[in-house]
Amino acid sequence: MAETTPNGRPESANIDGPTNPMVTPILTDLYQFTMAYAYWKAGKHNERAVFDLYFRRNPFGGEYTIFAGLEECIKFIANFKFTEDEIDFIRSSLPSSCEDGFFEYLRRLDCSDIEIYSISEGSVVFPKVPLMRIEGPVAVVQLLETPFVNLINYASLVTTNAARHRFVAGRSKILLEFGLRRAQGPDGGISASKYCYMGGFDATSNVAAGKLFGIPLRGTHSHAFVSSFMSPDEIIEKSLKHHNGSSVCEDFVSLVQTWLDKLKWSHLLGGIFSETNQSELAAFASYALAFPGSFLALVDTYDVMRSGLPNFCAVALALNDLGYKAVGIRLDSGDLAYQSCEARKFFCAIEKEFGLPAFGKTSITASNDLNEETLDALNKQGHEVDAFGIGTHLVTCYAQAALGVVFKLVEINNQPRIKLSEDVSKVSIPCKKRCYRLYGKEGYPLVDIMTGENEPHPKVGERILCRHPFSESKRAYVVPQRVEELLKCFWPGKSDKTREDLPPLKEIRERCIEQLDQMRPDHMRRLNPTPYKVSVSAKLYDFIHFLWLNEAPVGELQ
Repeated sequence: MAETTPNGRPESANIDGPTNPMVTPILTDLYQFTMAYAYWKAGKHNERAVFDLYFRRNPFGGEYTIFAGLEECIKFIANFKFTEDEIDFIRSSLPSSCEDGFFEYLRRLDCSDIEIYSISEGSVVFPKVPLMRIEGPVAVVQLLETPFVNLINYASLVTTNAARHRFVAGRSKILLEFGLRRAQGPDGGISASKYCYMGGFDATSNVAAGKLFGIPLRGTHSHAFVSSFMSPDEIIEKSLKHHNGSSVCEDFVSLVQTWLDKLKWSHLLGGIFSETNQSELAAFASYALAFPGSFLALVDTYDVMRSGLPNFCAVALALNDLGYKAVGIRLDSGDLAYQSCEARKFFCAIEKEFGLPAFGKTSITASNDLNEETLDALNKQGHEVDAFGIGTHLVTCYAQAALGVVFKLVEINNQPRIKLSEDVSKVSIPCKKRCYRLYGKEGYPLVDIMTGENEPHPKVGERILCRHPFSESKRAYVVPQRVEELLKCFWPGKSDKTREDLPPLKEIRERCIEQLDQMRPDHMRRLNPTPYKVSVSAKLYDFIHFLWLNEAPVGELQ
């Protein structure tokens, strides 16, 4: 029996509540309460049930998914308790014939008798393999269905979307999540920032997510800031102290103007521009005075090549005179491939003309409704972008609305259960299972295999028959060089099993990146990826089909 705290929850329940305070026991569908009442009324509510949470198809036309949302599920059940106000609302929402004893039952309810076995968050996962196995009294587990599916569905979808964008962009590029303003509400925005970082993004513009999760923050200014200036005369305080504090430039704006004149008559840059937009120059100079050590300018408000770029360079060179290094530019419209290449040439020409080491490597950031296809097209065209700011298509998962996670009963009172369907993809795999990943000689995962709970553990070097769950002819022998058990205990309930720790977000992110690196390239490619094999043991295959025939009604022809 696990130790308990004064509030009656298990000792392992000393875990913070869900990030979103709206995630409470009533964040569920009404039919979960109608079923819970019917279980209670029939005296079945404490029968021991096993449910699998899994998905049926990989998203975005790919052949892999990243599992995310586990930590929020554990936080939810660790703090699962109905308030009096919630019980009163449930009572008012159910028929008046419901007995008082049921609401007394809800009043005492927690998750101390639940056990949760799960794949580690941030892992690469595949269809049909249980992401989580939830065991416990059937009525309680049923009440967990909707919140669990809700917490896993979007989290896994957007993490996978982020990982796909990272894969196309390449490891050397910086990826910035800029989606808060376009996300589906505040929780969509907060969740997107967390899970995009998990999926391989480097930073977010979302300040609240930065505070909550420790995600690095990035951001500069908008077009409004640039267009809010009319002329350099508006800048009142023009002085800027040298980076080392040794001196003060009394008129930074004049220094900027001097550099702009030098650029205009430069041998290498001659003829590229004539008069630049002076209000833009004022905005850049003003922003540099505010942030001399992190100056990054949005250069497409008026004209990138004829105004934005030379204005930025004039300010950057003035900053350089005072010991500061400008960060770079952001492009937010037009032909990003062409503009980035021209900007790079401009920077390199300045480096050569004025003898400024590394100026040619000044950072170029691109934004403007980017998505996976845009990144792929930019790669094919050739570009000089160092960082991508991605928003709408990333956080809304524009290419696919939902992952399609399901929650299915696979066993009750030690009796296996199966859900049948004319659509074979919807047939569930019955009974309590163990799941393993088998690795080959080259270190790549070869196949995930499900076995019955009491079957022998697959062994390294041992020949194992792996069968497709529903297709008789699809089978293969595998001799694994490494075997990894996938389901671990993250919530032991009243059992004496050791609970796996919930790692910090950075560690989960590292796991995600590492697991993606381990995948065979043909499973990862954007077009026509090779499906990853998911199988069952020979014994489980036979049992599935025995149960299928046993449960399916037999037709009769007249």
